Amino acid sequence: MNIRWRWFSLASMALLIFLAACSNAGEGGTNSPGPSSSNATGEGNEESGVDGIKPVTFSFYGHYDWLTTAPWGDNEATKWIQDNRKVTVQPIQSGGAAEEKLNTMIVGNDLPDVIFTDRGAVVERLVKAGKLVALDDYYDKYPNFKKYVKESTMNLLRSDDGKIYQIPNWYTSGKFGNGGWMVNKDIYNELGRPALETFDDLYAYLIQVRDKYPNVVPLEVGEKGAGLEVMYGGFKEDSTSQNISLMGYPDGNRLVSIYEDSAFEELMLYINKLFRERLITQDALQQTQDAVKEKVNTSRVAVMIESNITTYGAEGHRALTASNPDSGYEIIWPIRKAGLNKDNVFVSGFESLGWNVNVITTEAKDPEAIFAYYDWITGPEGQKVLFFGPKGLYWDEENEDGSPIPNETYTTVDANERTEKMRKFEDFNWAGNTSFIDTAKMSLESSLSKSQQSWETIAQSTVTWATSKDITEFVNTEPLPDSEIGVISQNVHDIYTVSFAKMLLAKTEDEVKAVMEQAKKDSEKAGMAKLLEFRTEKWQANVEKMNRGH
Repeated sequence: MNIRWRWFSLASMALLIFLAACSNAGEGGTNSPGPSSSNATGEGNEESGVDGIKPVTFSFYGHYDWLTTAPWGDNEATKWIQDNRKVTVQPIQSGGAAEEKLNTMIVGNDLPDVIFTDRGAVVERLVKAGKLVALDDYYDKYPNFKKYVKESTMNLLRSDDGKIYQIPNWYTSGKFGNGGWMVNKDIYNELGRPALETFDDLYAYLIQVRDKYPNVVPLEVGEKGAGLEVMYGGFKEDSTSQNISLMGYPDGNRLVSIYEDSAFEELMLYINKLFRERLITQDALQQTQDAVKEKVNTSRVAVMIESNITTYGAEGHRALTASNPDSGYEIIWPIRKAGLNKDNVFVSGFESLGWNVNVITTEAKDPEAIFAYYDWITGPEGQKVLFFGPKGLYWDEENEDGSPIPNETYTTVDANERTEKMRKFEDFNWAGNTSFIDTAKMSLESSLSKSQQSWETIAQSTVTWATSKDITEFVNTEPLPDSEIGVISQNVHDIYTVSFAKMLLAKTEDEVKAVMEQAKKDSEKAGMAKLLEFRTEKWQANVEKMNRGH
């Protein structure tokens, strides 16, 4: 067991012991919503406002090492909410050590009112300890989540006790995705815009780039080589790199080891070939996001694949077109293995549950007031304020669908300035309603001239959404880290991580195959069969829950 995993296990064990001790305190009904008598500020006599929200102040902890929540009221959106909806949020920071911070708060019996985290281990531990508020009654009472969240999605949010403790963020009832391929327009035009449809086409094109542009990376694959795995979907119809994350691919109603997948072997042989011939960044597995952005923004990338291509592409496109309007990047349809149906090839996957979740702890004095605010967030007014900004900033009127109509400020202000400001608003959109925002965003963009439309919107509407696959059925298939299956999962993934690097750096195809065969054997010894059996059961249980929502 490596040092990192050993530390996590010990910390998790301490957490479990404490939570077990706490669980009895939760048996008295504190985790079930009751009539609201006071909010977190103690002001229990305020009248309910829009959609039932009323003045409330609550603490918010983002359970991520990388997340720093900006001060509330420091931008136009949160200042508007504070002034007009009388809601104030008090951020608690992780300080770059999220696990330690949460453990400290739990041991000190000082939990925040709201925790923003991934679905899974943290949530379920707190549920079992009776430290979270069940939200079922609130979901029935307030209008917006009920309107926008699919019943099948709600079923997947239920914990083992049948109750819902989670508020989803960036859930959807439609399709979304930001992964894909893009090309440098200047280089592509200079080389005659050859066909870039198959992996054979790509290889031939990258050779040309390497030979003619020595200072350009032929194929950029993102931070720590993330785009390498994304290519998997191009070797197999109706598949995404989620199969690699699962360590297995679906075969009927069961998962089979990824090492037995011919598409995975083809992927590894292909990327090894590109690496050996110096067609991929040679430090791909170590490079930082800043290093990638620097290359993209200075036109030193010919082709790129990434799970978040819309962000890289938009920023790079703005940088290059600032000096030459005809330069920039162009989104292209996913590259695939010859013979595959291009309409059945996917670059990325999406889940109707969205990204992460919010949970309300039993420390909250008025959980209903907090939920009512979240329900307002996810509704039309909340989404407009926390995505486009409050009325009067970038929009003054709405169209018949309720989407903002851009005003003169939106169309004349510097695009980079506007984008940066809107991103600050979005940081507080903790109950993101993807379907509403995507519809509103497309409506707004369609009212602009082509030169004013954002690169992201064009990429999404033409390619990235259409080439993203619904993989909701595979959510919640990760075992608890400190369980027997959790330890097996970690060991299997450690074997994969080391083997992946060896296969990429291998000197010959035979070496790639030998490393893969050894990884298969080592994984089997580590308990791969048990892991895949566990995930298969979770997957099939999800399918059953989702079918209840139809």
